[in-house]
Amino acid sequence: SALLALWGIWVGFFHQRTHTGEKPYSCSDCGARFSQLGNLKQHERIHTGEKPYSCPDCVKCFTTITELIVHQRTHTGEKPYSCSVCGASFSRLGTLKQHERIHTGEKPYFCSDCGKSFSQLGHLKRHERIHTEVKPYSCSDCVKCFKTSTELKVHHGTHTGEKTHTGEKPYFCSDCGARFSRLGTLKQHERTHTGVKPYSCSDCGKSFSRLGNLKQHERMHTGEKPYSCSDCGASFSHPGTLKQHERIHTGEKPYSCSDCVKCFTTSNELIVHQRTHTGEKPYSCSDCGKSFSQLGDLKRHERIHTGEKPFYCSDCGASFSHPGTLKQHERIHTGEKPYSCSDCGASFSRLVHQRTHTGEKPYSCSDCGKSFSRIGLLKTHERIHRGENNSSDSHQVKYYLRKSIWL
Repeated sequence: SALLALWGIWVGFFHQRTHTGEKPYSCSDCGARFSQLGNLKQHERIHTGEKPYSCPDCVKCFTTITELIVHQRTHTGEKPYSCSVCGASFSRLGTLKQHERIHTGEKPYFCSDCGKSFSQLGHLKRHERIHTEVKPYSCSDCVKCFKTSTELKVHHGTHTGEKTHTGEKPYFCSDCGARFSRLGTLKQHERTHTGVKPYSCSDCGKSFSRLGNLKQHERMHTGEKPYSCSDCGASFSHPGTLKQHERIHTGEKPYSCSDCVKCFTTSNELIVHQRTHTGEKPYSCSDCGKSFSQLGDLKRHERIHTGEKPFYCSDCGASFSHPGTLKQHERIHTGEKPYSCSDCGASFSRLVHQRTHTGEKPYSCSDCGKSFSRIGLLKTHERIHRGENNSSDSHQVKYYLRKSIWL
């Protein structure tokens, strides 16, 4: 008990220095001062290069016992620090603290020049170099200096001829075996298996597995469109959308179909097109089971069941289930007839007139094979097979035929 009492007095003695600011131990090399002798001893190893703590599993040595303990977790896989929000685990307490700022949105590190804030001190340090132009990483082979160690590493390859991207992928996923060249990329990939989405939108609560995806999403709320087209000035919230847009000006169509000669501006257009070859229709109606190759076609079809008509005419209030049908209707009010017949010169509000010259009948009955020039005529005909009341069908046929000539 006497020893415990002495130990308590001793600890209290050192603790008081946190209040008084007393630092009686000074470094003879650089003058740095410390409140405890042990802290001075650790500091002196910076100057001497001494690393007395060695890892029994590999050849690495460390200045302090704490550094060794943290390092050994890379061998054991131990991650004793867990996030209470999303359950992600970490081998270091400091890494957990940094991670928790993703959820809290805390950015305690501020730039004194522009006021921009950061969640990590390292990010602030890198940012400050924009203002100071400090380049602390210097090349040992030439006089060039760089702002980041990554830039220096890439530059070293110009002297050694060594490729910075060797193709080596030392990090692999324990779930599916996929391999990665960077640990961070592996961590992102693992979220596809765990479903962890640690990045949440403060406006709507939607969660994301990647910080970049959250940043893109947030622009929906802010309306920010930082990527501008140099040809026409159109602005976009995502660089990929800008790149797709620029192909309108360049005419570039980098995605080609392996089954035919057609090329497309986007990979999504190619995927949709390939379904014309494979016959794949992945989108099914939950009401009638009908399948579609495009999600948009399914959405339009579902309005048949729901009766939804979300597109309104501003002139008369008529509503429609499809924007194209609204556009056709609006021509009744405007009198616009944008389609001219190359055979007779007449102008029309819709394209169907030319079928009177060509004889084209693109709409076929699945029951008897009979073809029609207009979908309305086909619908009327199909009622014959369904046994529905057809007393007014002849009048409807005549009506559609008249419209096909004069519209």
